[in-house]
Amino acid sequence: MKQSLQLKLHQQLTLTPQLQQSIRLLQLSTLELSQEISQMLQDNPLLERLDGEDRFDGGASVASGDAQNQPAGEDSRETPAEEPRQERDDIYEEMAWGDRAVSGSGSSNDDDDEHGFQQADTSQTGLHQHLADQLSLSPLSQRDRQLIALLIEALDDDGYLSTTLEELETLFPEEMELDPLELSTALKLLQSLDPTGVGARDLGECLWLQLKALPATTPNLQKAKTLVRDHLSLLADREYGKIKRLLDISDTEFTYLRQLITSLNPRPGSAFAPLDTRYVAPDVFVKKVKGMWMVSLNAEAVPKLRINEMYAGILRGNKDGGSSLSVQLQEARWLIKNVQQRFETILKVSQAIVDRQRMFFEHGDVAMRPLTLKEIADTVELHESTISRVTTQKYMMTPRGLYEFKYFFGSSLATDEGGATSSTAIRALIKQFIEAESRIKPLSDNAIAELLGKQGFVVARRTVAKYRELLNIPPANQRKSI
Repeated sequence: MKQSLQLKLHQQLTLTPQLQQSIRLLQLSTLELSQEISQMLQDNPLLERLDGEDRFDGGASVASGDAQNQPAGEDSRETPAEEPRQERDDIYEEMAWGDRAVSGSGSSNDDDDEHGFQQADTSQTGLHQHLADQLSLSPLSQRDRQLIALLIEALDDDGYLSTTLEELETLFPEEMELDPLELSTALKLLQSLDPTGVGARDLGECLWLQLKALPATTPNLQKAKTLVRDHLSLLADREYGKIKRLLDISDTEFTYLRQLITSLNPRPGSAFAPLDTRYVAPDVFVKKVKGMWMVSLNAEAVPKLRINEMYAGILRGNKDGGSSLSVQLQEARWLIKNVQQRFETILKVSQAIVDRQRMFFEHGDVAMRPLTLKEIADTVELHESTISRVTTQKYMMTPRGLYEFKYFFGSSLATDEGGATSSTAIRALIKQFIEAESRIKPLSDNAIAELLGKQGFVVARRTVAKYRELLNIPPANQRKSI
């Protein structure tokens, strides 16, 4: 084969280190940016804060991953749940437990406060440790302790035993000669510990254990046990008439029975779950000034950086040496420029968003208009990918609450007059219709679609169902009250 040399010309886009840094800083949240700058301040002596501070303290704490009421919660990470837990979720959400804050094994009272007692922070202890502490104080044999300890380790975060006893038996060595009755006894001992209901294998057993712990004089106690043991699915499906016939009870008795069951804790281990606290710092503030909605940067979020004059003076006096300092000086200048450019871009994009969604700030979600990244990109003369980075993990504090930039972008739905409205506005209308409906005769998805049609919005029934599910609103048959 004959060898030869060939010369080819082609164009190639190369990102300079300065441009790479600019892109990286743009997609960071405010708190991530603060951490990044703190690290750079440690690594680069040519860089210093103008105010002498080392961190950003502004921000709003958001417990359990939720930002206010709020759209910012949409980006929270979800983990796939196991099938048994999902079934429990379906049942007790339909029974209106989802909106009730569940407590642990008790709460402090006024007498406790007077004597200086404080309730232990169970979220810092952890369910497994809480049970292990009780086990260590129990007068049991070493063998029983080992069996119960294994069961404790098999509990999920809600306090349920999701693994069968038969499966757990296989974990023990044959030389232990484990009797299945021993493991069943160990489970009963575990179920006697605090919190009441722990160690249950399903929701019905969890509620039954809590009912069992109530005084025998509790009204309707036996029928409540029968209901949670045999007919819990009927209660979740709101088959109230069938339940009353099966238990032979009146409407009044059923009302008291249902109140008793829904007062129980379907997640006994939830009080011991660690509190997931995130901090969200607003990048901009939105205020109405002389009839106009104006955006301003959060001054506390903008790092005040400058070049260290002492090291810069040394570098100027020693031009022949200090190549390392020269590189660090250039990096410090890049960082200061890129940080400034980052906040200028955020301010420009956020003002463009507010200008197009000013009716939202006046009237709320029902006035949200459809908006795309391309529309903002064309307005501020930036690429769509840049707008995507700017609107991710960036928040604006408004008179209506704290919102992520991405919340203001929504798909478009047609109207009878040939216009368009935002999917956010449709969801808000659906929520309003359902809040105003009759609890005896709730609105079906078809009825909601017809109501939207009367207001000029062309929305199919399946679209209504999809938006209703996004709002975590159950279907009409499950919203019906007796």
